[in-house]
Amino acid sequence: MDKKKILLVDDEEDFCFFVKLNLERTGKYQVFTATKGMEGIRLAKQLKPDLIFLDIAMPKMDGERVAEILLEDESTKTIPFVFVTAVIKKDDLAKREGKFDGRDFIAKPAKLEKLIEKIEQYCPTEKARCHSIRYSN
Repeated sequence: MDKKKILLVDDEEDFCFFVKLNLERTGKYQVFTATKGMEGIRLAKQLKPDLIFLDIAMPKMDGERVAEILLEDESTKTIPFVFVTAVIKKDDLAKREGKFDGRDFIAKPAKLEKLIEKIEQYCPTEKARCHSIRYSN
């Protein structure tokens, strides 16, 4: 069975550690982490993960900018991503001038079951390619 490649971009090292540990324990996922936006962009281009979990509130380069860069790049624009954050509530995200209309969102603390649910939603089978919700302006 091929493991799904998951990239987690979040400035909280402990959060990255525990998400990676718990997802990899299932035996279904290979998890890569980045604690800085530019590192996440580099890994996304290099690894072509099946799904990216992306924190919105990060220092230097926030998740909004990371998402914009990934969506503008031919090599990463089709990789689906789900925002994960403790700072912005789902209602607030919906009000952000439509910039993330149609993008999925998980509030922290993120439960393992919820993360797996999102992975399976975007990457339903081992053989099927993950699908992306289209970015709309």
